[in-house]
Amino acid sequence: MPVPHRSRLAYVDWMRGLACLLMFQTHAYDSWLSDDWRHSTQLMYSQLLGTFPAPLFLFLAGFAVALGIDRMEAKGASPSEVAKTFAKRGGEIFGIAMLFRVQQWAMGFGWSPWTDLLRVDILNTIGLSLAMAAIVPLAARRLWPRVTLAVALAAGFALLTPPLWNTQLRALPWWLASYINGGHTDYTPRGWFFPIFPWSGFLFVGVAAGLVVMRARRQQREGVTIVVLAALGGTAALLSRWLDHLPGQFYAVYNYWLTSPNFFLARAGLLLVILAACYGWCALKPGRWWSPVEQLGSTSLLVYWVHIELVYGRLSILPKHRVSFATASWGLAAIVVSMTLLSLLKTRWDARRREVGAA
Repeated sequence: MPVPHRSRLAYVDWMRGLACLLMFQTHAYDSWLSDDWRHSTQLMYSQLLGTFPAPLFLFLAGFAVALGIDRMEAKGASPSEVAKTFAKRGGEIFGIAMLFRVQQWAMGFGWSPWTDLLRVDILNTIGLSLAMAAIVPLAARRLWPRVTLAVALAAGFALLTPPLWNTQLRALPWWLASYINGGHTDYTPRGWFFPIFPWSGFLFVGVAAGLVVMRARRQQREGVTIVVLAALGGTAALLSRWLDHLPGQFYAVYNYWLTSPNFFLARAGLLLVILAACYGWCALKPGRWWSPVEQLGSTSLLVYWVHIELVYGRLSILPKHRVSFATASWGLAAIVVSMTLLSLLKTRWDARRREVGAA
């Protein structure tokens, strides 16, 4: 069953909303659980689910690039015009990311070091990756060359990650090296930062998938194509585990869960499976049903920004590192409800502004 055509793709918003929910639970349990719960099974599964929000957001940013390419070229835009649009959008997101870092530093003034202003967070990488994605419409004109280029770039980011993460790039300023391998002032890579290696690769996976889906959408074969992509994704995830269990490894230092291209392959494959699951749900549910998950996905940047302060910042709604799993779960429920309400207010405010502007 096809998803009805509309200006926003419901399954994309639903997938982005899912990323928000996974992000909320990851941050909430990480911030609030006491030391007694730090080695619990509950936190282990929370952190496992926490490996998905960042790839989901980057994948969907790439999917949006493909959607934009399709729509702009359908209106007669040239490849250079399309590229300029995404380069500009990438710059805007990067600017927002820097404002976010300033706000976080200001809210933590007194204990937050000034170097946090240059910390590489997910928004920084999304902005840079969007700007880099401008190369796709510039370097290729047809569908499959563009898909091939996007896949090759994604593979390049993944394959170069292990050597870059195991090299201290002291020839570069620490803040620039941090964008390459997640190092900080001491040039030591950190797993909780978001450097372009490998993270930008997920955006190019989204570009490749989105280009294929947008072509299929025009041909009324969107559902079938997404199912095929999901099958390829599931195969990629299984291939990842097979490659991981081979007796020898290509890299001198191999860490499956942190820098391995095999782990990148597994997550990229699972992103395609999740895409199909979201498409299937949105195709089956009655279109008039309001979805809180879809609602969150339509204002993901806003709820990302606000929830960070309510979980990690001075305005945290629960004491940090001091509560049980049950209490943290109640706090998580409060975050989900409040962010959904905030998202609704934002949507209605935007609708009201459009009405006033059209009057």
